[in-house]
Amino acid sequence: MAAFKKYTTDIAVIGGGIAGITLALELLERGEKRHIIILDAQDEQSFGGLAKGAFGGMMLVDTPLQRKSGIRDSCDLALRDWHAFAEFGPGDHWPKIWAEYYVENVTSQVHDWIRGLGLKFLPAVQWVERGLFQPGNSVPRYHILLGTARYLMEILIRRLKEKDGYLTLLFNHRVNNLNLAQGKITGFDGHDIKSDRPFVLEAETTIIATGGIGGNLDKVIRHWPRHSGRPPDRMLNGCHPTANGHLHDQVEKLGGQVTHLDKMWNYAAGIAHSQPEFDNHGLSLVPTRSSLWLDHLGRRIGPRPLISGFDTYDLCRQVAAQEKPWSWHVMNWKIARRELAISGAEHNPDLAERKFFRLVAKLLLADDGLLRRMVATSRDFIVADNLADLTGKMNGLTDKDYILATVMEQQITDYDARLARGPKLHNDDQIRRLAQLRAWGGDRIRTCKFQQILDPKAGPLLAIRTHLITRKTLGGIQTNLDCAVLKADGSQISGLYAIGEAAGFGGGGASGKRSLEGTFLSGCILTARRAAEIIDNQA
Repeated sequence: MAAFKKYTTDIAVIGGGIAGITLALELLERGEKRHIIILDAQDEQSFGGLAKGAFGGMMLVDTPLQRKSGIRDSCDLALRDWHAFAEFGPGDHWPKIWAEYYVENVTSQVHDWIRGLGLKFLPAVQWVERGLFQPGNSVPRYHILLGTARYLMEILIRRLKEKDGYLTLLFNHRVNNLNLAQGKITGFDGHDIKSDRPFVLEAETTIIATGGIGGNLDKVIRHWPRHSGRPPDRMLNGCHPTANGHLHDQVEKLGGQVTHLDKMWNYAAGIAHSQPEFDNHGLSLVPTRSSLWLDHLGRRIGPRPLISGFDTYDLCRQVAAQEKPWSWHVMNWKIARRELAISGAEHNPDLAERKFFRLVAKLLLADDGLLRRMVATSRDFIVADNLADLTGKMNGLTDKDYILATVMEQQITDYDARLARGPKLHNDDQIRRLAQLRAWGGDRIRTCKFQQILDPKAGPLLAIRTHLITRKTLGGIQTNLDCAVLKADGSQISGLYAIGEAAGFGGGGASGKRSLEGTFLSGCILTARRAAEIIDNQA
């Protein structure tokens, strides 16, 4: 084996995602004269991590856009909603502290900072995670970046690379072990994947910004929440294999606290990526609301029908409880062209390219370009002119003919009959929730008005096969409000910090059991800027 290479720096950032990049940029723009090294296990093309492909939604509190839309929000209301959704336990001291810090600082420290970079948000604030049995977002808070998170990352990376006099970027460098000497982290060792050469890095300060465990399906299954039943036989990977939790394990070996890894923010409607970059690569659909969500036998999942927009955690729990790891969304072309969406910059080109008027026009006209592309490229999308043919094609995707056409037909005709009775006689939980969604303008434009599935004018019929897909780890390395990594007794591991998803977005699990959604990109930025403030003050 080749001799190891040695690096020496003042500050080492492990992970080149949005948290690590924001931290380094913030330190350098504060006039920090110490040298910084950012290491990432992936190549330079992937610099920016998952954020480069993210949709760009952020949960913000009491913003100018909210006030302009007549939305009365406050930190007190947001924190009450947060606690209701989080269901914190009695020992969740630092997660609670970070939740309060988030709602009180996210607008000034994230919204205003982003606007200062020259970016804008779409004028319509979206209303997500409204809650089923406990309050979620009492008011709309989901702000979407014009340009998606990809545009934000392009700006951050460009500004960062202008600081190259005090910055070194090391790609294809995998960290193996954190090194501890006399009670202080002095750096780490690892492997240069490209040159097949070991390395050692010595640093005064080390920051972990490596993300969560969602790219390691074995670890996801190992930490699967007990109250969600057994894990499904198959899940898709919505992260990247480098999000494997290795640094979480290293922190635990050194006596650091890693908490709440059983708190996960998975999504219930993933499809296989048609051009996968790694094994089991998946895409996350934004589930259509006017379709029927069926089990492997073609029966409506219930007794409470599944519909997105209220409680993603509950959707995942119900889907995971099914006998088979897949489920079906059955609709017609009219529903799909109005309501279908896929999370991320890749499948929202008008938004990503900041073509605002084209985006609005396509929404108003229910453009079916995305739908046609998915039908052409994804085997999980099935189109047929009648239910018999649709059933046959659905069964063709599974290991046996599970669905009887008569069973699925009965499910759909019963639902259509309830719709046909009119609003005064609507007696179906999904239909009632559709009416609630359509009361808010941001949802009305993307939700059909009580559309029957077997309407001959709305065809052809469409079925989409979906699986659970991993995305975010809500737990992580426990930190105090200074982002310092903590031991079980509450003391700090000297010289070591954690930010972003690696730290459970603050404190080892700031979101608790559920996220109000949109707390991830903003949580990475918020923890990174906080860590930069602390590290800068210690210089």
